[in-house]
Amino acid sequence: MVPSVILTAFVLVLPVELPDKTLFATLVLATRFPALPVFTGVATAFGLQVAIAVTAGSLLSLLPEALVSGVVAVLFVVGAVLLWRSAAEGPEDADDAAAREQTSFLRAAAISFGVLFAAEWGDLSQLATAGLAARYEEPLSVFLGSWAALLVVSGLAAFLGRKLADRLPVAVIRRVAAGLFALFAVVAVVETVRTLAG
Repeated sequence: MVPSVILTAFVLVLPVELPDKTLFATLVLATRFPALPVFTGVATAFGLQVAIAVTAGSLLSLLPEALVSGVVAVLFVVGAVLLWRSAAEGPEDADDAAAREQTSFLRAAAISFGVLFAAEWGDLSQLATAGLAARYEEPLSVFLGSWAALLVVSGLAAFLGRKLADRLPVAVIRRVAAGLFALFAVVAVVETVRTLAG
């Protein structure tokens, strides 16, 4: 484990997920079910999604170094552009749910897992995680940092509820995240050029 890689993954993924659909999906689930089973299901879904993204990024790292850094640069550029363009759109819509349902812990956790597992495919946090896994070749560190960021976001959504959503400066968060993606894209481009020149 490399603490700097864990921190890098955490810092990159956290602002991407704050204004994301998964935050608002978790908020909606927390209005229907108790917070603990929602958090349990969501945390499990995130863990599996991060493991898949790290595996994809690790497989990507088996390719030639210049190709990997070029692909990583493209992933981060795409992420930066998408985040910047979405900054003016405001938070993603989330329907207000009815009053909390009386249901078992396992059922509420399973529903939360299913909703978030389906929602997370192709998400920017997955792109970032795969890119970091390919760049650093530290899959466990990337996994821990990314998953920790996702746990913080889902924990805030599940346990603090609607109050959090009303106070998030979504446009600022998305622009900061876009800046981080752009910075990582520049680093990857420099590495690509250095590899090709060397």
